[in-house]
Amino acid sequence: MLADPSITVLGPDPAHRECILNGNAFQQDAIQSFRGWQYACFYAPADTGGNEPLFVHLARRKLPGGSWETLVFKDYAQTTDDGHNTVQLGICPGDGTIHLSYDHHCDRLRYRYSLVGIAEKPEDFDWNARHFSPTVNTLPGLPKGESDLFGYITYPRFGPLGQNLWFSFRTGKAGLGDEHLCVYRAETGTYSLLGTILKGIQNSPYIHGIDYRNARLYVTWVYRGFVSYEGWDDPLDTKHKQQRGPNAATNNHNICFAYSDDDGRTWRNGAGNQIADLSKGESITPESPGIVAFEIPKGSGLSNQESQAVDHSGGVHVLNRDSLDGEQRWKHYYRSPDGKWTQRAIPLVNGVFGGKRGRLAVSKDDDLYLILPDQQSSTLAVLKSAKDGGYSTYELVWGKEGFPPTEPLVDAARLDHDGVLSVFTRTTVDETSGWKNVVVLDFGL
Repeated sequence: MLADPSITVLGPDPAHRECILNGNAFQQDAIQSFRGWQYACFYAPADTGGNEPLFVHLARRKLPGGSWETLVFKDYAQTTDDGHNTVQLGICPGDGTIHLSYDHHCDRLRYRYSLVGIAEKPEDFDWNARHFSPTVNTLPGLPKGESDLFGYITYPRFGPLGQNLWFSFRTGKAGLGDEHLCVYRAETGTYSLLGTILKGIQNSPYIHGIDYRNARLYVTWVYRGFVSYEGWDDPLDTKHKQQRGPNAATNNHNICFAYSDDDGRTWRNGAGNQIADLSKGESITPESPGIVAFEIPKGSGLSNQESQAVDHSGGVHVLNRDSLDGEQRWKHYYRSPDGKWTQRAIPLVNGVFGGKRGRLAVSKDDDLYLILPDQQSSTLAVLKSAKDGGYSTYELVWGKEGFPPTEPLVDAARLDHDGVLSVFTRTTVDETSGWKNVVVLDFGL
């Protein structure tokens, strides 16, 4: 069993909103460590005595036990009550810049970035918003024609790519979308557009994650089929922006997989065959051969954007859920380094249909941790699946109440390097008022 974690408070959660903005599965790296410091981004009011508007907050602390310092970007107010409109955080290893993208659901890009070196030598910089650009609506360095792509985006993500930083995002709407990939190059401080990595055809891909491990990029995803509805082709249509709009998760199907060994330019299927060269304008499509790891039909309870993790041997772990065994269960889908896929239902936790998504994380010893919110209670559970057992068994190593259903996020870099499992989630402070805090739980392994 894990000992109870230390808990630090990042700030108050805007619990007056109908939709949750702090703690969604598609926030791939809202908390991450770099060069002995930890960073986290979240929304909160600037004044703890008020509710609206909300502002992007960015916090940092020196590890292992420093206090959080928090800066507030008061020049941009978040007012839309939509759970898609979260904050994403990226750090470029090569130049120490910090990047933020926020407040999107089929909207123009909102993005800002820091001075060079602020994460490389944090003690040389006071923690102040003046070290960051204002909100901009295009990526630095992109020519005008490519910048036009950023008028209708959702689900931005960042991640390290050697010394550079990748940035991905969806264009289009639910059921009719594409996933694009850009690279920020530390040497020039500018972006280049690699291309459309996943192109939907009467559907849209929803990625579980993009991970860079041992000079290889890994991506897994599901497709959501499109269902026509009145007004879908109207440029002013907003029905698709509903939390569960006309094209909902019931249309999710198949778990798919691809990888790239040249920093995202060309992509291969599980058998190693090249299926797309982005430099030639090609994309992975639903018809690309060999991409389907598991055929899971629509209506099987498959979630979108649940979780992905890659271990040091190149094993790919996917968390999702389906009802193909006759009962709705969370499942661990695993691709071993030799390319064999297996799936196992996860015991010790309630089966789920819809509801909050969980998180996977891999330790520096390659053990797998599953951080799972309960759907009917305020319980948060941590399960472990050991590498030595071939990831075939699951042990409940911690669980406690007091955590309202939230999609937990994990600092993968800190777990990998320091053996500390840092979990970003929410806690209930007062049941009567509904007051909640955004917190970080630190488990020593």
